[in-house]
Amino acid sequence: MIAVTDQISLGDDELQESFVRASGPGGQNVNKVATAVQLRFDAAASPSLPEAVKERLRRLAGRRMTVEGIIVITANRFRTQERNRADALARLIELIGQATHAPRPRRPTRPTFASKQRRLEAKKRRSARKSLRGERFH
Repeated sequence: MIAVTDQISLGDDELQESFVRASGPGGQNVNKVATAVQLRFDAAASPSLPEAVKERLRRLAGRRMTVEGIIVITANRFRTQERNRADALARLIELIGQATHAPRPRRPTRPTFASKQRRLEAKKRRSARKSLRGERFH
């Protein structure tokens, strides 16, 4: 079990890892060893996630989520499989953690009278300054 938050934990069977050859750091091994990790998590079918979290996750994941609702995270930042696996898992946990926080509803507000006065006064000063720049015809 992988703990995401106090309430949400993912089962090991919900994650699928595959290893591919990575571009980037690797030295002489870069063309021989599959160090990059593709982590797949089926968010749409996951019993661990509440429906509201799934919906926010769909918006947050963007291009990382397929049409079927599978999140694909590719990690190739490091030279070893172990560090890339840890990196991919940390990025998935962070993404799900962001989706667990419900955004606060925005309350519409109006500008104060003083802020309107300051804005108009600044416009007048700017206008006066610019009007002095032009060539005068008398």
